[in-house]
Amino acid sequence: MSQDLTTVSNFNLEQYLGTWYEIARLPMKHQPEDSTDISAVYSLNENGTVRVQNRCLDENKQLDESIGEATIVDAENGKLEVSFLPEGFRWIPFTKGDYWVLKIDANYQTVLVGEPNQKYLWLLHRSPNLDEATKAEYLAYAQSIGYDLTDLIHSVHTGHKTA
Repeated sequence: MSQDLTTVSNFNLEQYLGTWYEIARLPMKHQPEDSTDISAVYSLNENGTVRVQNRCLDENKQLDESIGEATIVDAENGKLEVSFLPEGFRWIPFTKGDYWVLKIDANYQTVLVGEPNQKYLWLLHRSPNLDEATKAEYLAYAQSIGYDLTDLIHSVHTGHKTA
């Protein structure tokens, strides 16, 4: 566990907004392993928070959607907190998860997102397909900062639109 996990500097939220596709992730209880075509759309709410729209196809190829809200904790260093609780419950303490931008390319096309306990990790890209060299570079970086990728799930994209 590393509270000293380094995040990006000079993070640009405006450039980050938009659609991202999940390329790989570590398992998490709220997301079935057989989900496909996973996407996330980030947009700015009027109050300055970020609307997070996660979509995927479930095991029956039905669209599954979850809407959350991210708040900026440290804008300069790409640290946010995200909650997927219903709106009326988001004020409850300890119901938000850390969402830290660990590595991102200059053009905001590929990003590695994690959290300080190194339990959760996502590799996201602006299109459903990421070349193997870039994928390997980002995953090697994740390992170099202490992530265990033994259970890494490589996301499947079937061509069905979710974003």
